[in-house]
Amino acid sequence: MIAWYEFLGAGGFVLFTLFLIGAPIFLSFLIAILLGITVVIGPAGYAMFANSLYETTTTTSLASIPLFILMGELLFRSGTIDILFSSVDSLIGKIRGRQYVLVIVLSAVFGALSGSAMAVAAMLGRSAMPGIIARGYDPKLAAGSILAGASLAPIIPPSILAIIVGTLAEVSIAKLLIAGVIPGLMLAGIFLVYILIMVRIYPEKSPVADDGGRGGVSAAEKAAAVAKMLPFLLIVFMVMGLIMLGIATPSESAATGVVGALLTAALYRKLSWKMLYEATAAAMAVSCMILVIMATSKMFTQLLAFTGSTSALISVVSDLGFGPLPMLIIMLAVPFVLCMFVDQIAIMLVIIPLFEPIMQNLGFDPVWFWLLFLINMTLGGITPPLGYTLFAFKGVVPQLTLQEVFSACWPFVGLFLIGVALMVAFPQIVTFLPNLL
Repeated sequence: MIAWYEFLGAGGFVLFTLFLIGAPIFLSFLIAILLGITVVIGPAGYAMFANSLYETTTTTSLASIPLFILMGELLFRSGTIDILFSSVDSLIGKIRGRQYVLVIVLSAVFGALSGSAMAVAAMLGRSAMPGIIARGYDPKLAAGSILAGASLAPIIPPSILAIIVGTLAEVSIAKLLIAGVIPGLMLAGIFLVYILIMVRIYPEKSPVADDGGRGGVSAAEKAAAVAKMLPFLLIVFMVMGLIMLGIATPSESAATGVVGALLTAALYRKLSWKMLYEATAAAMAVSCMILVIMATSKMFTQLLAFTGSTSALISVVSDLGFGPLPMLIIMLAVPFVLCMFVDQIAIMLVIIPLFEPIMQNLGFDPVWFWLLFLINMTLGGITPPLGYTLFAFKGVVPQLTLQEVFSACWPFVGLFLIGVALMVAFPQIVTFLPNLL
């Protein structure tokens, strides 16, 4: 029988070779798993594979993935997000560093409506960056603010990545989604404090009296801006509030979020058959890719158990003699480093089945650990040299060189790590809201 380390080594080599030559992620996993079944189990394993496909594709919690994606597509393609952008812009006062503050606040709000870091980075890069540069703001600080803010999207619910992590790790998806609320807001607060300190120390990074070119906003205009934001706040409540109140499951709240997005588009007269078709087609394409990848995940876990890799890894980790804290640092560093080079979903499918038994053996709180894991994966997306979010942003901001984008993100990577350290030192930051469910 093939040794566990031979299976892991050969499987990893096949997977990463396929990634490097540009094969689609779902095809890479399918090829690797079929080869693993043939070598480890033989033809009899194909029936197990068919059964694992059926079990995964009939998992009810996965229904929330296409629904949340559709909700985000409806809001972005209908153009209603522009109304939200304008409303938030009206509510932010005449302060130094105003545009930096605006993109952080918008990122947090868009994150609660989208869940995709690349989508938020691309949208803000396209819509906000030209105006920020034209008003005399520092392009690098602005780019860093957008990249950091966009990285809040997978942390603040609804988060597609959190649903995938919860499904693979067999953790309550509702708790994992809600666990991201306080950490996401805390990180946003850290970014804002840093920005306000930077513009005070370096006044040249921000115009002294920037009011967004509005010339002052009256109380009536601010009230109108709040009124225009109410439909979006209702969507956030329909997604997060119903879960926190125990009224709806993540899948049910995702469905109500889609209804809310449709009603919002209709309210602002942005609803059309063309928009519905484009949003649905885009959501279907992304959802199918994710769900096909997920369908192969269960068999990968079964192959790990069959070859003895799971128990062997626990034994190896125990023999190392490291305490829980050093092991936690290592286990969080792995997704952070790998996500600089490889797609996040691919990393999750490989790493989570390996980390799950180790995490249980170390006695970590599963919601706490997997949220930290998710944050470090997201952080890898804005870390050079190959973070996916970096290139999504650079693609819509030709004004900046790739070197400038890279240097812009480093201070915010450091701020993220400070936030992670606080969550490690004070687990209640993560666990407080989930424990209320």
